Amino acid sequence: MKISRKFGIWGNTDKKSFWTLLPDLFLWAKKNNLEAHITTRIKSHPNAANLNNNVIESPQQFRSLDFILSLGGDGTFLSLVRSLGKLSTPILGVHLGDLGFLAKVVLGDIFNRLNQIIKGDFVIEKRMLAKASIFYEGETKSFVALNDFVFSNGEAHRMLTINVKVDGSFVGSYKSDGLIIATPTGSTAYSLSAGGPIITPSVDSLIITPTSAHTLTSRPLVVPGNSVISVEFSKADKSVLFVADGQLVDPLSIQCKIQVFRNNFSVNLIDFKDSDYFDTLRTKMGWGKRG
Repeated sequence: MKISRKFGIWGNTDKKSFWTLLPDLFLWAKKNNLEAHITTRIKSHPNAANLNNNVIESPQQFRSLDFILSLGGDGTFLSLVRSLGKLSTPILGVHLGDLGFLAKVVLGDIFNRLNQIIKGDFVIEKRMLAKASIFYEGETKSFVALNDFVFSNGEAHRMLTINVKVDGSFVGSYKSDGLIIATPTGSTAYSLSAGGPIITPSVDSLIITPTSAHTLTSRPLVVPGNSVISVEFSKADKSVLFVADGQLVDPLSIQCKIQVFRNNFSVNLIDFKDSDYFDTLRTKMGWGKRG
Protein backbone atom coordinates (compact mmCIF):
# COMPACT_ATOMS: atom_id res chain seq x y z
CA MET A 1 0.00 0.00 0.00
CA LYS A 2 1.25 3.49 -0.85
CA ILE A 3 2.99 5.37 1.98
CA SER A 4 1.33 8.75 2.53
CA ARG A 5 3.25 12.04 2.60
CA LYS A 6 0.52 14.65 2.15
CA PHE A 7 -2.85 14.70 3.90
CA GLY A 8 -5.79 17.02 4.42
CA ILE A 9 -7.72 17.96 7.54
CA TRP A 10 -11.50 18.45 7.39
CA GLY A 11 -13.24 19.06 10.67
CA ASN A 12 -16.09 20.27 12.79
CA THR A 13 -14.70 23.62 13.90
CA ASP A 14 -17.54 24.06 16.41
CA LYS A 15 -16.08 21.32 18.62
CA LYS A 16 -13.57 22.33 21.28
CA SER A 17 -11.91 18.93 20.99
CA PHE A 18 -11.07 19.69 17.34
CA TRP A 19 -8.93 22.67 18.33
CA THR A 20 -7.36 20.73 21.19
CA LEU A 21 -6.31 17.97 18.80
CA LEU A 22 -5.05 20.18 15.97
CA PRO A 23 -1.64 21.19 17.46
CA ASP A 24 -0.84 17.54 18.23
CA LEU A 25 -1.70 16.61 14.64
CA PHE A 26 0.68 19.25 13.30
CA LEU A 27 3.46 18.04 15.61
CA TRP A 28 2.89 14.44 14.50
CA ALA A 29 2.99 15.52 10.85
CA LYS A 30 6.25 17.44 11.33
CA LYS A 31 7.84 14.54 13.20
CA ASN A 32 6.99 12.20 10.35
CA ASN A 33 7.93 14.63 7.58
CA LEU A 34 4.36 14.97 6.32
CA GLU A 35 2.50 17.93 4.86
CA ALA A 36 -0.75 18.83 6.62
CA HIS A 37 -3.27 20.81 4.54
CA ILE A 38 -6.27 22.54 6.12
CA THR A 39 -9.53 23.79 4.60
CA THR A 40 -10.50 27.43 4.16
CA ARG A 41 -13.21 26.89 6.82
CA ILE A 42 -10.53 25.98 9.35
CA LYS A 43 -8.18 28.76 8.22
CA SER A 44 -10.88 31.44 8.49
CA HIS A 45 -11.80 30.50 12.08
CA PRO A 46 -10.64 32.93 14.81
CA ASN A 47 -8.80 30.06 16.53
CA ALA A 48 -6.63 29.59 13.43
CA ALA A 49 -5.12 33.09 13.34
CA ASN A 50 -1.58 31.77 13.92
CA LEU A 51 -1.75 28.77 11.58
CA ASN A 52 0.63 28.82 8.60
CA ASN A 53 -0.35 25.52 7.00
CA ASN A 54 -1.10 24.90 3.35
CA VAL A 55 -4.74 25.71 2.59
CA ILE A 56 -7.12 23.69 0.41
CA GLU A 57 -8.93 26.39 -1.56
CA SER A 58 -10.87 24.26 -4.06
CA PRO A 59 -12.30 20.73 -4.15
CA GLN A 60 -9.90 19.80 -6.96
CA GLN A 61 -6.94 20.31 -4.61
CA PHE A 62 -8.11 17.24 -2.69
CA ARG A 63 -6.84 15.27 -5.69
CA SER A 64 -3.20 15.89 -4.72
CA LEU A 65 -3.66 14.52 -1.19
CA ASP A 66 -2.85 10.96 -0.18
CA PHE A 67 -5.71 10.90 2.32
CA ILE A 68 -8.05 13.18 4.28
CA LEU A 69 -8.80 13.20 7.99
CA SER A 70 -12.45 13.84 8.83
CA LEU A 71 -12.53 15.08 12.44
CA GLY A 72 -15.97 15.30 14.01
CA GLY A 73 -18.75 12.79 13.63
CA ASP A 74 -20.71 11.03 10.91
CA GLY A 75 -22.27 14.34 9.83
CA THR A 76 -18.81 15.83 9.30
CA PHE A 77 -17.87 12.77 7.27
CA LEU A 78 -20.96 13.11 5.07
CA SER A 79 -20.24 16.78 4.35
CA LEU A 80 -16.70 15.82 3.25
CA VAL A 81 -18.03 13.13 0.92
CA ARG A 82 -20.32 15.70 -0.69
CA SER A 83 -17.43 18.13 -1.18
CA LEU A 84 -15.18 15.49 -2.73
CA GLY A 85 -17.64 14.79 -5.52
CA LYS A 86 -16.13 12.23 -7.89
CA LEU A 87 -12.66 12.33 -6.35
CA SER A 88 -11.41 9.04 -4.93
CA THR A 89 -9.14 10.43 -2.20
CA PRO A 90 -9.33 8.01 0.77
CA ILE A 91 -10.95 9.24 4.00
CA LEU A 92 -10.14 8.36 7.60
CA GLY A 93 -13.06 9.21 9.86
CA VAL A 94 -12.19 10.19 13.42
CA HIS A 95 -15.04 10.62 15.90
CA LEU A 96 -14.49 13.40 18.41
CA GLY A 97 -17.19 11.88 20.62
CA ASP A 98 -17.55 8.19 21.32
CA LEU A 99 -17.91 6.16 18.14
CA GLY A 100 -19.58 6.45 14.75
CA PHE A 101 -20.44 4.14 11.87
CA LEU A 102 -18.43 6.27 9.43
CA ALA A 103 -16.08 8.07 11.81
CA LYS A 104 -14.93 4.80 13.34
CA VAL A 105 -11.58 5.81 14.84
CA VAL A 106 -11.92 7.12 18.41
CA LEU A 107 -9.87 10.06 19.65
CA GLY A 108 -7.64 7.99 21.92
CA ASP A 109 -6.56 5.76 19.04
CA ILE A 110 -5.94 8.35 16.34
CA PHE A 111 -2.14 8.42 16.37
CA ASN A 112 -1.84 4.63 16.44
CA ARG A 113 -4.01 4.54 13.32
CA LEU A 114 -2.12 7.38 11.63
CA ASN A 115 1.16 5.55 12.24
CA GLN A 116 -0.35 2.50 10.57
CA ILE A 117 -1.31 4.60 7.56
CA ILE A 118 2.20 5.97 6.96
CA LYS A 119 3.52 2.40 7.22
CA GLY A 120 1.02 1.28 4.61
CA ASP A 121 -0.74 -0.95 7.12
CA PHE A 122 -4.33 -0.25 6.12
CA VAL A 123 -7.00 -1.30 3.64
CA ILE A 124 -9.39 0.63 1.41
CA GLU A 125 -13.08 -0.13 1.86
CA LYS A 126 -15.27 0.99 -1.01
CA ARG A 127 -18.73 2.24 -0.02
CA MET A 128 -21.59 2.47 -2.48
CA LEU A 129 -23.16 5.83 -3.30
CA ALA A 130 -26.75 6.32 -4.46
CA LYS A 131 -27.74 8.85 -7.10
CA ALA A 132 -31.11 10.55 -7.46
CA SER A 133 -32.16 12.13 -10.75
CA ILE A 134 -35.15 14.49 -10.51
CA PHE A 135 -36.99 15.26 -13.76
CA TYR A 136 -39.27 18.28 -14.04
CA GLU A 137 -40.34 20.42 -17.00
CA GLY A 138 -37.53 19.22 -19.25
CA GLU A 139 -34.79 19.77 -16.67
CA THR A 140 -32.84 17.25 -14.63
CA LYS A 141 -31.29 17.79 -11.22
CA SER A 142 -28.97 15.17 -9.75
CA PHE A 143 -27.91 14.43 -6.17
CA VAL A 144 -25.56 11.88 -4.64
CA ALA A 145 -25.82 10.36 -1.15
CA LEU A 146 -23.73 7.99 0.93
CA ASN A 147 -26.52 7.34 3.44
CA ASP A 148 -29.97 8.09 2.07
CA PHE A 149 -32.53 10.14 0.22
CA VAL A 150 -35.69 11.13 2.08
CA PHE A 151 -39.02 12.30 0.69
CA SER A 152 -41.32 13.96 3.22
CA ASN A 153 -44.37 16.18 3.24
CA GLY A 154 -43.56 19.86 3.31
CA GLU A 155 -46.74 20.52 5.29
CA ALA A 156 -46.93 19.18 8.84
CA HIS A 157 -49.41 16.43 9.66
CA ARG A 158 -50.28 15.60 6.07
CA MET A 159 -49.88 12.14 4.57
CA LEU A 160 -48.11 11.52 1.26
CA THR A 161 -49.09 8.96 -1.34
CA ILE A 162 -45.86 7.82 -2.97
CA ASN A 163 -45.99 5.49 -5.97
CA VAL A 164 -42.91 3.30 -6.30
CA LYS A 165 -41.65 1.14 -9.16
CA VAL A 166 -38.54 -1.04 -9.29
CA ASP A 167 -37.09 -1.61 -12.76
CA GLY A 168 -40.41 -0.57 -14.24
CA SER A 169 -42.51 -2.98 -12.15
CA PHE A 170 -45.07 -1.37 -9.88
CA VAL A 171 -44.31 -2.08 -6.20
CA GLY A 172 -47.12 -0.14 -4.56
CA SER A 173 -48.46 3.14 -3.26
CA TYR A 174 -46.98 4.04 0.11
CA LYS A 175 -49.39 6.08 2.20
CA SER A 176 -47.06 7.45 4.84
CA ASP A 177 -45.38 10.52 6.28
CA GLY A 178 -42.53 9.95 3.84
CA LEU A 179 -40.15 7.51 2.20
CA ILE A 180 -36.46 6.72 2.67
CA ILE A 181 -34.26 5.16 0.01
CA ALA A 182 -31.04 4.12 1.70
CA THR A 183 -27.74 2.48 0.82
CA PRO A 184 -26.32 -0.31 3.00
CA THR A 185 -24.18 2.35 4.70
CA GLY A 186 -27.34 4.36 5.42
CA SER A 187 -29.23 1.33 6.73
CA THR A 188 -28.00 2.17 10.24
CA ALA A 189 -29.14 5.81 9.99
CA TYR A 190 -32.68 7.20 9.51
CA SER A 191 -33.92 4.03 7.82
CA LEU A 192 -33.12 2.00 10.93
CA SER A 193 -35.07 4.36 13.19
CA ALA A 194 -38.03 4.00 10.79
CA GLY A 195 -37.98 0.22 11.16
CA GLY A 196 -35.71 -0.66 8.24
CA PRO A 197 -33.26 -3.59 8.30
CA ILE A 198 -29.53 -3.41 8.98
CA ILE A 199 -27.61 -4.31 5.82
CA THR A 200 -23.85 -4.90 6.02
CA PRO A 201 -21.91 -2.46 3.79
CA SER A 202 -20.63 -5.14 1.41
CA VAL A 203 -24.15 -6.22 0.37
CA ASP A 204 -24.98 -4.64 -2.99
CA SER A 205 -28.50 -3.37 -2.37
CA LEU A 206 -30.86 -0.45 -1.85
CA ILE A 207 -33.46 -0.21 0.92
CA ILE A 208 -36.93 1.32 0.52
CA THR A 209 -38.36 2.28 3.93
CA PRO A 210 -41.65 4.14 4.52
CA THR A 211 -41.79 6.48 7.52
CA SER A 212 -44.83 6.18 9.78
CA ALA A 213 -46.77 4.13 7.24
CA HIS A 214 -50.54 4.33 7.63
CA THR A 215 -51.00 0.61 7.05
CA LEU A 216 -49.18 -2.18 8.89
CA THR A 217 -48.65 -4.05 5.63
CA SER A 218 -46.36 -1.31 4.26
CA ARG A 219 -43.01 -2.82 5.10
CA PRO A 220 -39.40 -1.98 4.21
CA LEU A 221 -38.12 -3.59 1.03
CA VAL A 222 -34.56 -4.54 0.03
CA VAL A 223 -33.81 -4.60 -3.72
CA PRO A 224 -30.65 -5.42 -5.70
CA GLY A 225 -28.09 -2.66 -5.96
CA ASN A 226 -28.40 -2.48 -9.74
CA SER A 227 -32.13 -1.68 -9.53
CA VAL A 228 -33.67 1.58 -10.71
CA ILE A 229 -36.24 2.85 -8.21
CA SER A 230 -38.83 5.22 -9.67
CA VAL A 231 -40.82 7.57 -7.45
CA GLU A 232 -43.91 9.64 -8.28
CA PHE A 233 -46.41 11.50 -6.12
CA SER A 234 -50.18 11.67 -5.99
CA LYS A 235 -51.91 14.73 -7.44
CA ALA A 236 -53.55 15.13 -4.05
CA ASP A 237 -50.18 15.87 -2.43
CA LYS A 238 -49.48 19.57 -2.07
CA SER A 239 -45.79 19.76 -1.23
CA VAL A 240 -42.80 17.44 -0.97
CA LEU A 241 -39.38 17.97 0.57
CA PHE A 242 -36.36 16.07 -0.73
CA VAL A 243 -33.38 15.59 1.60
CA ALA A 244 -29.99 14.09 0.67
CA ASP A 245 -27.89 12.69 3.52
CA GLY A 246 -29.78 14.81 6.02
CA GLN A 247 -27.96 17.93 4.82
CA LEU A 248 -29.24 19.06 1.42
CA VAL A 249 -32.90 20.04 1.33
CA ASP A 250 -34.79 20.77 -1.87
CA PRO A 251 -38.56 21.40 -2.26
CA LEU A 252 -40.07 19.36 -5.08
CA SER A 253 -43.05 19.81 -7.33
CA ILE A 254 -45.55 16.96 -7.01
CA GLN A 255 -45.42 16.73 -10.81
CA CYS A 256 -41.75 15.75 -10.87
CA LYS A 257 -40.48 12.22 -11.44
CA ILE A 258 -37.52 10.71 -9.60
CA GLN A 259 -35.19 7.83 -10.30
CA VAL A 260 -32.79 6.50 -7.66
CA PHE A 261 -30.02 4.06 -8.53
CA ARG A 262 -26.46 3.06 -7.66
CA ASN A 263 -23.92 5.71 -8.59
CA ASN A 264 -21.07 4.86 -10.95
CA PHE A 265 -18.37 5.77 -8.43
CA SER A 266 -17.86 4.98 -4.76
CA VAL A 267 -16.30 6.43 -1.62
CA ASN A 268 -12.94 5.13 -0.40
CA LEU A 269 -12.81 4.65 3.36
CA ILE A 270 -9.57 3.89 5.17
CA ASP A 271 -10.00 0.85 7.37
CA PHE A 272 -7.74 -1.57 9.19
CA LYS A 273 -7.36 -5.34 9.22
CA ASP A 274 -8.19 -5.57 12.93
CA SER A 275 -11.32 -3.41 12.55
CA ASP A 276 -14.60 -5.30 12.86
CA TYR A 277 -17.90 -3.92 11.55
CA PHE A 278 -19.87 -6.08 13.97
CA ASP A 279 -17.87 -4.79 16.94
CA THR A 280 -18.88 -1.26 15.94
CA LEU A 281 -22.47 -2.35 15.37
CA ARG A 282 -22.67 -4.14 18.71
CA THR A 283 -21.22 -1.15 20.55
CA LYS A 284 -23.47 1.42 18.85
CA MET A 285 -26.61 -0.68 19.22
CA GLY A 286 -25.85 -1.71 22.78
CA TRP A 287 -26.44 -5.37 22.01
CA GLY A 288 -25.89 -7.58 25.03
CA LYS A 289 -26.38 -4.77 27.54
CA ARG A 290 -29.04 -4.91 30.20
CA GLY A 291 -31.54 -2.15 30.81
